[in-house]
Amino acid sequence: MANLQFKALRKSFGDLEILHGIDLEIGDGEFIVFVGPSGCGKSTLLRCIAGLEEITSGELSIGGQPMNEVPPSKRGIAMVFQSYALYPHMTVAENMAFGLKLAGHSKTEITEAVQKAAEILQIESLLDRRPKALSGGQRQRVAIGRAIVRKPGVFLFDEPLSNLDAGLRVQMRVELARLHKDLATTMVYVTHDQVEAMTLATRIVVLNQGRIEQVGAPLELYRRPANRFVAGFIGSPKMNFLTCKLVSATDTLATVRLEDGTLLTAQVDARGLAEGAGLTLGIRPERLLADTTGGEGAVGATVIVSEHLGDTVFLYVQAPGGQGQLTVKAPPETPLRSGDATYLKFPAKHCHLFGPDDRALLRLI
Repeated sequence: MANLQFKALRKSFGDLEILHGIDLEIGDGEFIVFVGPSGCGKSTLLRCIAGLEEITSGELSIGGQPMNEVPPSKRGIAMVFQSYALYPHMTVAENMAFGLKLAGHSKTEITEAVQKAAEILQIESLLDRRPKALSGGQRQRVAIGRAIVRKPGVFLFDEPLSNLDAGLRVQMRVELARLHKDLATTMVYVTHDQVEAMTLATRIVVLNQGRIEQVGAPLELYRRPANRFVAGFIGSPKMNFLTCKLVSATDTLATVRLEDGTLLTAQVDARGLAEGAGLTLGIRPERLLADTTGGEGAVGATVIVSEHLGDTVFLYVQAPGGQGQLTVKAPPETPLRSGDATYLKFPAKHCHLFGPDDRALLRLI
């Protein structure tokens, strides 16, 4: 196992700076997921760890040893690529053994390492096949097996599941979680899929435009996002947002006014902001309520589209004041259909508020 440390790490391609001073520590045995939109720098950061990209400035350490000038083969890492990168003319066993063969290991050592990795990944029956005779999921297992036999201190995964269909992605997520538990080795995983991040990570690193927005456990980021970007990126469907202005604030409650004059409350501390300050109210689709009864604090709306998915229903409704549409995650027994009138309720304890700088205001629960 090995820990990683980044100190003010920067990466530029010519005059274009991609990573803007990354500071981060990854502990021994953690499963860290870098997540963010395309172009945010997550794959570039992974390649800097692997030594496939030269660090422009700052420092990378693995196991307490500076790695800026150390070649990839000496870093104690193994990388699994999105494209599998298997040799088509070699069998599964030969693909898995190739790195050890180049390193000069004996045939006995190689055979034992390949057999053990095959048992871990449950691919013993595939060792004599060539890649063209394997499914996508089997090829990915072989690529992971090739990394396992090297017994690295750090595993690096660069969007390894993006080429698989939905069913295989779910299966491979389970396999990767089991593998991490069995090997107890540091793993760094890159994905643009926040579902993978939420289900696999010990901690998630959210990147945006080459900067770290927030680092934390999956549920911490989900329940207490540091800013509007994290709130909108983590969670599926994403959080609903409405622009509003601050009306009043006490030590337990903030009252805001939407653009159409509707008053809503949130259990956040907004006392540091002036009356009339421009804010953004956020609420998760599963916390936003829609029914036909109305009542105190209910906001009238119209269902635009109703999507029935068996165990749940997604309602897309017109937002108050014409602010686009909101998503409601409703139970399957909801009677609401496309075109129906409904009432929306925003429970104060589930509402988030983001300040003029898009930073989240402190939630009081």
